[in-house]
Amino acid sequence: MTTWDPAPFRDQVQQVLDDFLDRRAAELAPLGPDAGRLIDEARTAVRGGKRFRAAFCHWGYRAVRSDVADAAALARACASLEVLHASALVHDDLMDASDTRRGRPATHRAFEGEHRAAGWRGGPEQYGAAAAILLGDLLLGWSGDLLRGSGFAADEVAAGVTLLELCRTEVIAGQFLDVSVQARGHADVDTAMTVLRYKSAKYSIERPLHIGAGLAGATAAQLEQLGRFGLPLGEAFQLRDDVLGVFGDPAETGKPAGDDLVEGKRTVLVALALDAAPPAAARRLDDALGTPLGATDVEELRAIIEDSGARAQVEAVIGSLAEHAVETLQAAEIDDEARVVLTELAAAATQRTV
Repeated sequence: MTTWDPAPFRDQVQQVLDDFLDRRAAELAPLGPDAGRLIDEARTAVRGGKRFRAAFCHWGYRAVRSDVADAAALARACASLEVLHASALVHDDLMDASDTRRGRPATHRAFEGEHRAAGWRGGPEQYGAAAAILLGDLLLGWSGDLLRGSGFAADEVAAGVTLLELCRTEVIAGQFLDVSVQARGHADVDTAMTVLRYKSAKYSIERPLHIGAGLAGATAAQLEQLGRFGLPLGEAFQLRDDVLGVFGDPAETGKPAGDDLVEGKRTVLVALALDAAPPAAARRLDDALGTPLGATDVEELRAIIEDSGARAQVEAVIGSLAEHAVETLQAAEIDDEARVVLTELAAAATQRTV
């Protein structure tokens, strides 16, 4: 059994992020109070969460090298994935017109509210959107800065940076696929799985594992073995997120009930329900996606999805993908302690309620 406790690790990652933003605040101080507001919102964007991406980066490194030569450098490298994640969330919330994130106003809504309260010129919505785009871009750039300046030697960090750049390309392209699917108002299961894979699965688990392993000097074979574990686990992770987006408890998720339905997300769960539900129920679900929904509407749509068998099918797929990932991990040529912790992380990522 491992003795690894994720709580101190999360605290360490948060301290890295706080210190990093302190330095950025000092650099931007000459710009005045508006720059300070941007930094304040950046602090909010990187606060909280399970830190799965940082954890998978850490144990990707440890899978290849059991000894950590510079713990502070590794912590900074791991934290860079959380900055990337914050960037994606800021942009994603804007594109989805989400009102909340982790129980507080989404970034664009927070800036929109400041504009409205101050009575400034122009449209509050446009101001909020512009601020969110700029903050998301800033965080995206800072993710690379934090990794490059983590403290690893140039030859060590090069592999990690290359993989981070690939990860950023994949998640942005995946986000565009998602936007296009929502615009067309249709997605079959295969299309929804492609969006899921590139928008979330790869950057949530597979690429963080690869980046950590790359920093440790992993061979191509080791990266491939970790990928065979990380990709199906990332898919299971996002499928769990999709279930929570419809059936999650707002007190746990920090999002309104049935938020994915209100936002009109064409997820694998929804695609399966549309395929399997009786024609009238499928039409009701399809027509309701992306419209304002009351509590009664949400319960009705949840029942359609449940009765179609889609939720049970997705739960079965989550279990199958997670089981396959863990079986693959058992055969991988990696450090034994890392194998144990990664198995525990696989369960935490797929069995969560938030």
